[in-house]
Amino acid sequence: MKEVDPKSTSRALAFELWMKAPMPMVTLMKTLDVTPLVRLSRKRGYKFNMLLCWCIGKAAAEMEDFYLLPVGNKLMQYDRLAVNTVVSTQNGGIATCDVPVSSDLEQFDRDYQKFTGQVRASGESYELGEDYMVIGTSALAGYEIDSAVNIYAGCYNNPFLIWGKYRKKWLRVTLPVSFQFHHTQMDGTPAAEFLERLQREIRKL
Repeated sequence: MKEVDPKSTSRALAFELWMKAPMPMVTLMKTLDVTPLVRLSRKRGYKFNMLLCWCIGKAAAEMEDFYLLPVGNKLMQYDRLAVNTVVSTQNGGIATCDVPVSSDLEQFDRDYQKFTGQVRASGESYELGEDYMVIGTSALAGYEIDSAVNIYAGCYNNPFLIWGKYRKKWLRVTLPVSFQFHHTQMDGTPAAEFLERLQREIRKL
């Protein structure tokens, strides 16, 4: 992670316009066809949430927008990404867990199982550190929700995806997803493109 001069990046105007905005977060919603994830989960025993997080990381890794993030009043540049997931702990609480993005599904699955397992047992969140630009996720898997808008605290500017329970209809399975991002990090067009890339990564499976 390193600080960069916004004027030397493609986000110069966005930095000027949105860094001091009282509500700079934008939320897009999209219904994804997650049929391939459900089928692969059943066939190979993978966790559905892990597969979706892997696809999120794969889609984000292809876009330069995800490697810049406003932190405080600075624009920071990263060369590594991670996906954060919420874990139910053994003591009945919740904690969060960072998993490094990998292009290799088996490696990502090993990391996911290892780190979420230790978070579940210890009850303590696991963070990879400041070297990673972290994409947040939250799954309300027991409930059918149409969309969600996350809180804006002014200190956590990371992109964030939220989803609920997937829906079965005939031979297809769909999942509404909400994607929140800081307007300084990206505009609506690349955000929508990310969701399209996410759908394509899911279909590849």
